[in-house]
Order: sequence, then structure tokens, then C-alpha cells
Amino acid sequence: MSVTAAVATPCETLRAAYKAAKAALIERFQSTSNVEPLMHALARATDDALKGAWAACEMPAEAALVAVGGYGRGELAPYSDVDILVLLPETPTRSDPAELNGRVERFIGMAWDLGLDIGSSVRSVEQCIAEAGNDITVQTSLLEARRICGDTQLFQRFSARYHETLDPRAFFQAKVLEMRQRHAKFQDTPYSLEPNIKESPGGLRDLQLILWIARAAGFGSNWRELDTRGLITEREARELRRNEGFLKALRARLHVIAKRRQDILVFDLQTPLAESFGFEATTAKRASEQLMRRYYWAAKAVTQLATILIQNVEAQLFPSTSGITRVISGRFVEKQGMLEIARDDVFEREPHAILEAFLLYEQTRGIKGLSARTLRAIYNARDLMDRNWRRDPENRRLFMEILKQPEGITHALRLMNQTSVLGRYLLNFRRIVGQMQHDLYHVYTVDQHILMVLRNLRRFAIAEHAHEYPFCSQLMGNFERPWVLYVAALFHDIAKGRGGDHSTLGMADARRFCREHDIGHEDTELIVWLVQQHLTMSQVAQKQDTSDPEVIKQFASVVTTERRLTALYLLTVADIRGTSPKVWNNWKGKLLEDLYRATQSVLGGAEPDTHSELKSRQEAALALLRLETVPEHAQKRLWDQLDVGYFLRHDPADIAWQTRVLYRHVESDEPIVRARPSPIGAALQVLVYVKDRPDLFAGICAYFDKNGLSVLDARVTTTRHGYALDNFLVAHPDHDGSYRDIANLVEQQLAALLTDERILPEPSRGRLSRLVRTFPITPRVDLRPDDRGQYYILSVSANDRQGLLYSIARVLAQHRIGVQAARINTLGERVEDVFLLDGKSLSSNRTQIQVETELLRAIAA
Repeated sequence: MSVTAAVATPCETLRAAYKAAKAALIERFQSTSNVEPLMHALARATDDALKGAWAACEMPAEAALVAVGGYGRGELAPYSDVDILVLLPETPTRSDPAELNGRVERFIGMAWDLGLDIGSSVRSVEQCIAEAGNDITVQTSLLEARRICGDTQLFQRFSARYHETLDPRAFFQAKVLEMRQRHAKFQDTPYSLEPNIKESPGGLRDLQLILWIARAAGFGSNWRELDTRGLITEREARELRRNEGFLKALRARLHVIAKRRQDILVFDLQTPLAESFGFEATTAKRASEQLMRRYYWAAKAVTQLATILIQNVEAQLFPSTSGITRVISGRFVEKQGMLEIARDDVFEREPHAILEAFLLYEQTRGIKGLSARTLRAIYNARDLMDRNWRRDPENRRLFMEILKQPEGITHALRLMNQTSVLGRYLLNFRRIVGQMQHDLYHVYTVDQHILMVLRNLRRFAIAEHAHEYPFCSQLMGNFERPWVLYVAALFHDIAKGRGGDHSTLGMADARRFCREHDIGHEDTELIVWLVQQHLTMSQVAQKQDTSDPEVIKQFASVVTTERRLTALYLLTVADIRGTSPKVWNNWKGKLLEDLYRATQSVLGGAEPDTHSELKSRQEAALALLRLETVPEHAQKRLWDQLDVGYFLRHDPADIAWQTRVLYRHVESDEPIVRARPSPIGAALQVLVYVKDRPDLFAGICAYFDKNGLSVLDARVTTTRHGYALDNFLVAHPDHDGSYRDIANLVEQQLAALLTDERILPEPSRGRLSRLVRTFPITPRVDLRPDDRGQYYILSVSANDRQGLLYSIARVLAQHRIGVQAARINTLGERVEDVFLLDGKSLSSNRTQIQVETELLRAIAA
């Protein structure tokens, strides 16, 4: 029998035994839900398998097998990776080095063959110490090292050398810095709709970090020992154990359901995971929403308690820096940049001091946060924040003062939310803490979205951020009483999840708040109006033809005053930016700004005048053409073929660019295609000029679809002599450059395609995202004539996917329906597109029904 055959038999036996043991443990866990025994038993089963492999590979007695990382703690989730260290002597005395290396390689290979997801390292004691000194991750994994088998004395030497070189203070500082960097990757919030239960703020990693730094400092290695040491109270220890148990069980069940290592609570696993915990859907909430709310509250508690613990550990590690820096008032002092209560019963004696703490946090220079003692006192004062506390006139005054401060508002409100003070002061806010949003474009819970919107408004008011959105900063700088906007932001989505129109329900909440806080009539009416209308401006800008003077007049009649217009514009920009990084783009910013300026002109007394607007744009475009040295009157041949609608739908810069490109080619027999990086950034502007034909728009969309370019906007013009002059704004989801590098390629390829009049290809069926598969929306198609009966307006709402726009355009082309303009509005994973159509066939009701039916079939996911 060969050596290979001799090793293979034990490997198969060990693999079968390990697989059976793991399956039995998981089955028992699913029936008992007790996660701690599962994790320890999985670690023991893994120990047994590795010991068997160690023996089968005849590893030398002078080596040792060590478990590190989470495995070193003696805990494993069902599909966790298994981190091991093969510890070797500095100079092997009983093994040939080449033979030893061969045995190590066979052992690691066999460990993989056992079905273990191995993370392995092979080092001597001094190599371990050197690596730990250079890499905090290695140093952390070795902190919980545990001998599995092999040379005991070698492991003891390693353990002694490790602890001899471990500097608890340096370790603490490195781990806290690492935690801050990790939290920053998750926007410092646990409230993502698909959180990472291990790495996100408030996740398992935060709990592990506390135990690591405590263990490194010799303060203890579990919550009971930290309680005994006085770093936490018995109640806090109990809370930590309870939430840790929940998070571990959540992770274990997630692994079991996914049948692999899975730490992100993705949408498509949330429902089966919730059901495994016994949550059941109700008419008001999905099972997944109930589970996620439980998760967010656990993460919130972990965040609060972790902050307290880390500060307490720091105070013991750095005792010389823990004294009082200055006295702020009779109730508060500063200790090394943290606001601390002067005595433990401050909040019990004077409950309004709870809000005073956050006001001082804003007002006092040098204060970085609340101390552990203050946070603990707030945590223990939850029962004091009752109905009488909310109605206390002093508390109402303090809350308004918090909103009116010149700086620190965002940080204060986030801290108030983190410590549950905000939700206890505004009970309806408490109802939306951890409230999921299944609208395919919000990526945060409702409470986190509201705080993001408020943060965005605050950034408009801060000089250091003026470069981000200069126009918004200019408007905010001239806006009286900006705190009015912050109140509106707090209430604009506060009624979500209650059923009914959240804007209408939120109005009642906002009005009650204003009355209780003695806000003047004028400001109250503005706040309530903003809550009611907070979606209106984005809908008008993105779904209606804002080149139509009647649209502007109608919007102006809703707004009525310039102060309202400015307030709504600022709230709208902040709101869209606060939904998801993928939803906002420069094009949407331009649409909103153009609508603001046009409406401001009407509110200022200017009567919308198509003729004067036409003349103004033409004169501005001519001025730009002169700068480009275009001959005098060269534009006339082209402009004579264009109607008023063309000039109203394009700004002077675009008119000038298109004229400069086309004035020599007005009667061209060949397609003219030009592309340039969009002046508004992050997109490619594509101009197409060619003799018109019914399937032209669909053919262009087919090209964009094939090349992965998403259409952000389309402005389609048919000249008086039968040419199509189409302007597209396109972007690639994975392109982060200037688009200059692909402009020439698009010009050549699209011109060649337009020369070859092929039959339109079948649309591609792009894969739907996980989010869309989990929360599909019902596709909608609405086709109706416009107010003047000149065109038809087609509105489409559907799940976004590659090929969607082309699928729509192809149906229209097959019915010989022309597209005059298209407004493409992508909201995360959902699209809300509006098309202006012409076509004699649409005058027939039968044809309309047929077109709508085919469109619904085409956009169905």
C-alpha cells in the first residue's frame, strides 16, 4: 500500500466523522436554539478532527498545533473559518527541515480535505512575536491562542514571550483606532438595511474588541470578570450577555440558512431567518421587519455599553489623564475632553439636566463626547424620561435650544438617538427607530435617514463644506432661522410605517410639536407645509416637463413664496442625498436647481413668456458661439429647422455645442454622432443627428443597453425637414473616470450602427438584484393625453434592470410611436420614467390598451 493510500483512509474516516458530528450539532441547535453549546461543541469537534489529522500526518513531537482568533476562544459558528498556527521550534533537533516542511504541507492539505475552511500560518516563537509587533491583526489573533495538541513546553514558551512583549496601552490605542476605521466604513451607524452583524457598529466585533483590550490589560476575559473588576455594573453585564447571545444566535442561524459563512443580513435571507426565530408576519409588519428591529435595538445597546466600557478601560490604563480638567457648572465638569456629571444622582435630582448635557456638548469648546459616567447615568435614567418630563417647559426650551445652536447639532442629535433620549423625548421618533424601508432606494432605517437629512442640511450651513454644494450653501447662508428646516427634517418621514400617507400624518405630528414648543404661526405653517410637500419638488423636477411654462406656473402656485421655495429646495436636496449614495447625481441636482431658478423668477413677478425665454436662450447661445469663432449667422440654417420646444428644453450651453457641431451638416446624408464628458460631471453627453425613422430611439437605446450605459436623460427633437436631433445623458455604473476615454468609441460605434438599418434585436434580460428579487414592486404603466391634446404622456414604474429602457423603446417603435422627450428617473433599484410621445395611432383606445398591455409585459421582472 502506498503512503498516499495510507493517509487517504484516515482522512476519509475523519472527514465523515467530522461531517456527522457537525450535522448532529446543527440539528440539535435548530431544535433548542441554544447557541453557546453549539459554538463550543463545534470547536471541540474541530479539535478532534485536527488532532486526528496531526496524528495521521505523524507530525513531530517538537511542534505544536495552536488555535488562534475566534477558534482560539473555543467558539465556532457553523461555517466560520478555522484559524490555526503550526508552531515550530527555532531550530528543529529531532526532524530533518525538509521532511518537517513536507509533513506540515501534508497536514494543512489534509485539514482542507476534512472540509475545514482553514486559515493557517507556520511560524516559530520569535517569528510570531515579530509578526505581532508589525501587525495588530496578528497580535490580536494570538491573544486568544489555545493549544490543541503537540509540544506543551513550546506553547508555554510562546505564551510567555507573547505576554512579555504585549503592551496593553499600545494595544488599546491600536484597537480603538482600528474600531474607528471599521465604523467609518459603515458610516458610523448600525442602521444599514443590510448590516454586517459581525463588523458593523454595535456588532459582534465591538463586543470582541472590549474583551480583547480587557484581556490584554489583565482586567478579565468575560463580562462577569469585568463586573467584578468594577468596569461595568451587574445590570450592564446582564445586558451585554443578553445581546451578545442574540447576535451569536443570529449569526449561527444565518450560517445554517445560507449553508456557508455569511455575516451580512442580506434581504433575501432576512425572512427565513426571522421565521427561524419564530417571528410571524402580521398585517402591519413583515416577520423580517420584526427581526431587524430587534437587531437594531441590540446593536444600539451594544454601541452604548461599548462606549462606556472602552472609556472605563481607558481610565484604568491611563490613570494620570483621568482627572477633572475644568468645572463647567454645578452639575457638569470636563474630564479630558468628555462631559461628566458632577455627581451620580444629578439626573434623578434634576431630570432636565439630561437635555442640558446635550446642549452643553454643543456649546462647550473642547468637549468631544459624554463620559462613561454620564452615559451610564443616562442609561439608568430611562424611567425618568416620562410624560411629565416631556411636558416640562424647561425641557421644551432646552430641546429648541439644541436645535438652534450654531454648531454641533448633528452630533448632538445622533448621540441623543444613540442613547435613546431622542426617542423618549419625541415618542413618534421612537416608533421609527429601526423601522425598515422597502422602497428599493433607501439604504438606511427611517430614523437614520432622518438624521442623514438633517446632517445634509447642517452641511449647507457650514463654511467648510460650501465647496460641496455652493448654491445650497449660498441659500442657507441667507435663510433666516434655519432651525425651521431642522424641525421639518425631523418630521418629514416620522410617520412612516403607520399606514396611510406619511406626509399627511407627519403634518399633524409637526403641528403638535410646534404648538407645544411655542413656535410662531409663520414658522409653524412653513414647517407643516414642508412636511406635507417634501416630495413635491423632486416629483416635478424629475417627472414633468419643466421647459413648459405652465408646469412652472403650477408649481409656483403651490409654493406661493420665495421663502417656501428656498426651504423646499434645500430640504429636497438634503432628502434625496440622504436616501442612498446611488440615488443622488449631478443631473438630478441640475434639474432641481433649474426648477428653483425658473420658479423664483415667476414668484418675483416675471410672467412666463415663451417668446422672451426663446430669445434669451438664443442670444446666450450666440454669445457662446462667437467665443468659439463660429461664423456670424452660421446657425441660421439649423435654427430655422428647430421649433420653440427645442430651445426651451436645452440650456444655452447645449444649444451652442450642438449648433457648433451641426451647422455644416444640416442636410447630411450620414449620421452625425458626437460625445463629450457632461459639463455637469459623472456622465457622457451624446448628440445624435440623423434622418428620422420610427425605430431610431429604440435603436439608440439598444446600443446603450448592449454597452452597459444607463440613460439618465433623453431630449428628442424632430426638425421641420425630417431629421432627429437627439441628446442623451448616459452613465456606466462601474465607470468612475471622466468618460473622455470612451467618447470616441461611442461616436464611432453608434454612427456605424445607425448607418446599418438592422431589425431591432431582442432586449437583453439583465439579472435582477437581490433587493429587487426580495421586494419586487408591481410594474405600472399609465398612458394619457397631455392637457393640450398635442402629445401623450407615458409614465412607467418598474424594478430596474439592464435592458429595461430598450424594452420600452422597442414596443413603442413596433407601434410607430415617436418619442419626443424622455425623463429617466432611477431611484436605487426602481425606475420612474416619463416619456412624451406622439403618434396618430394613440388616438385609438384599442391601440392604447394594446400598447399598455405590451409595455407591462416588457417591463415585468
